[in-house]
Amino acid sequence: MTKIVGLTGGIGSGKSTIAKHIQSFGIPVYFTDDEAKKMLALPNVINALTNTFGSAIVEHNRISKEKLAEIVFSSPEQLKKLNTIIHPAVKSDFETWLESNKEAPLIVKESAILFESDAYKNCDVIITVVAPLEVRIKRVMERDKTTYDQVMNRINNQWTDEKRIAKSDYVIINENLDTALIQADTIFEQLAQI
Repeated sequence: MTKIVGLTGGIGSGKSTIAKHIQSFGIPVYFTDDEAKKMLALPNVINALTNTFGSAIVEHNRISKEKLAEIVFSSPEQLKKLNTIIHPAVKSDFETWLESNKEAPLIVKESAILFESDAYKNCDVIITVVAPLEVRIKRVMERDKTTYDQVMNRINNQWTDEKRIAKSDYVIINENLDTALIQADTIFEQLAQI
């Protein structure tokens, strides 16, 4: 049976970089955050989002991720509403993807909100990637061209590293990418033998 490895970490921790590294060894990786963004283009999701958040979030017949982010990351209640729309669509998509990768002994589900979405409950092993807060903020500001306050809003809407670590089987410390990748290699070598 396929072992599901949950890979999580706060925004800017480097979990996606580590997931891509793992994927380069032929291990299937489901990038939850990327798939969730794709869901924003589905007609039923667009309808549900506009019914919930109003037509102001639509630009050129598409959901504006920036406008949606402004709404949901400024209010925990609004974020919950978004998650009740997106999570079921992502869960269904993951189940289809998992079925198509059922021959793989090990797969990785990469998700920033693995715990918040309760997706961790279906994982056999959980790895959390951590990095110093100032490093994370800098990475996200450069990557997403956002402000310090916007990054902090997102961080404050996610679990803390301490809370994630308490529920994880392994932790990768990503202060230096080369060292973090060595940690990831060691963990996956162990998992391949279980």
